[in-house]
Amino acid sequence: MILRFGPFELDEAGRALTHAQREVALQPRVFDLLVYLTRNRDRVVTKEELLDTLWPDVTVTDNSLQRAVSMLRGVLRKGGMGGAIRNMPGRGYRFCIDSVSQPQVAAPETTDEQAPDLLARAQSAAAEQAWDEAAALFEAADAVQPLDGADLHLWALALQCTGKADAALPLLARAVAAHTRAGNVPPAIVDAVTLSGLYFERGQAAMAKGWLARAEDWASEIEDPATTALTLWMKSKVAAFDGEPEQALSLADAAYTAVRHKGAVGIEALSLAYRGFYRLCLGDTRAGLADQDLAAAMALSSGDIDPIVGGILYCNILWAARMFGDWARADQWTLGYQKYCTESGMELTGSCQLHRSEVLGVRGSLGEALSRIQDSLARLTGDAPWAIGDANRVLGDVQAAIGNDDAALEAYEKAYALGWCPEPGRAMLLLERGEAEAAYTSLERSLIGKTWWTLQRRGMLFAHLALAAAHTGRHEQALELIEELSGSPDRWPMPSIRALTNEAQAVLADLRDDYDSALRHLHLARQLWSSIDGRVQAVRLRLRIAKLQLAHDDVRGASAEIHAAQLVAGELGSRKFEAACAALRREIDTRAPGRAA
Repeated sequence: MILRFGPFELDEAGRALTHAQREVALQPRVFDLLVYLTRNRDRVVTKEELLDTLWPDVTVTDNSLQRAVSMLRGVLRKGGMGGAIRNMPGRGYRFCIDSVSQPQVAAPETTDEQAPDLLARAQSAAAEQAWDEAAALFEAADAVQPLDGADLHLWALALQCTGKADAALPLLARAVAAHTRAGNVPPAIVDAVTLSGLYFERGQAAMAKGWLARAEDWASEIEDPATTALTLWMKSKVAAFDGEPEQALSLADAAYTAVRHKGAVGIEALSLAYRGFYRLCLGDTRAGLADQDLAAAMALSSGDIDPIVGGILYCNILWAARMFGDWARADQWTLGYQKYCTESGMELTGSCQLHRSEVLGVRGSLGEALSRIQDSLARLTGDAPWAIGDANRVLGDVQAAIGNDDAALEAYEKAYALGWCPEPGRAMLLLERGEAEAAYTSLERSLIGKTWWTLQRRGMLFAHLALAAAHTGRHEQALELIEELSGSPDRWPMPSIRALTNEAQAVLADLRDDYDSALRHLHLARQLWSSIDGRVQAVRLRLRIAKLQLAHDDVRGASAEIHAAQLVAGELGSRKFEAACAALRREIDTRAPGRAA
């Protein structure tokens, strides 16, 4: 069967898609996705149905489907039909040839009388969160008659929700101009702050600060709590980026105070979430977590937050969980954000892929983590180039866990070259390779300064430094660090930090030949990692426990740990851990069963 739509021709039997009489290269599953959607173009196809059809007998996540849809949209976009695949929030996807092709083809010849109908359809599509269709219809309506500020804002929102933030920039600038001409100052402030945020994400600080200054100037002339708070919130982000966490906290607190209980739930939740983040950075952990939990509850219960504000809120809370090693919390928020994107009809951003890949690198499948981080690197170039260094840091962690040491070191070096700290992953890899002094030096260097990156990871860096100090014979420093971290449960309550301090205590106990204490601390460390499903670290510690038990002739105990490690190592897809298990098995085979510890 051959189906023609727009400039495309789909030859199902010949497994070929042509555009302007030239064949388009498609990955097999992407081609199968196109075929299935076109066959069923008279209805909405659920995501579950597509997953079962395209990946039979294989367990994959929604992300695999979203990647395939994104790739297919990219191909169709070349023929002006990027909106043919409609995301129906909470339901699935539908292939809509007529609804997309009509405005795109007819727009140049559309009469002024038809413009109101196009605009009404565009507004309706935006209200239904059918973002691709809304963007196409707004474009068609704008070609007939320039849109006003409110509709330009909606058009820009639709583009942001479909991952085209770059295309939204000129529309937001037009929206600001239209609002000011009409004397609508509050929406002009909102769009100016949005522009500031988008430029900030792209690393264009001068442009970001310029738009923020305009917003602040306008906000000073009116009495409007929501826009005042929005401007203060954006100023807090800039202060944090400039290495002024105390000022950032003060600004976020002022933003929350300005808008609290004033009917602007989105900015109230946003200000509260960021206040929590800055509190976390400054060591007020319990208060920071309480702020973020309350912000999330407010957002989830309101039902009146636009997808971009909701995305920023989720992303901030998730980022904090990642940076502080709170992996159970990070996993919950990652899944929550993915669900939010799906229900809002949004494309997953490169930053979201980055967050999820790091969580998977600790808790889940290393193969999937590697796939996600590579997808993230491709997307971040457009939507958040400042985070490419962080993505390379995460790539290094994943490669190290798999056992690709050279690739891991290359990724860490690239992260550092891009101005991003590759620790503590690089230091842990150096420790494994017997380069304890280099690991210690790297960690010590990473704690220099008061950048937001250093502050938010201070507890994790201190805990790893304690471990490196123990390995390098710096016993007094290791004990001081352990005391500081263990003696401040309100500041460092995370299981990951407690696990690392227990491991450092195990190293010190082993050096003084206190086998029982060393074994107890290693078991505690492993249990703490297991409590947050940190499977990579749990396997690593099981292998350390097994080596210690073998050194003291506890073959039976070592066998149990190796067996448990081997099961998880296979699920993770870690060649390094599987090889370590095999090496310990061979050592056991040369021994007779020993006593139980």
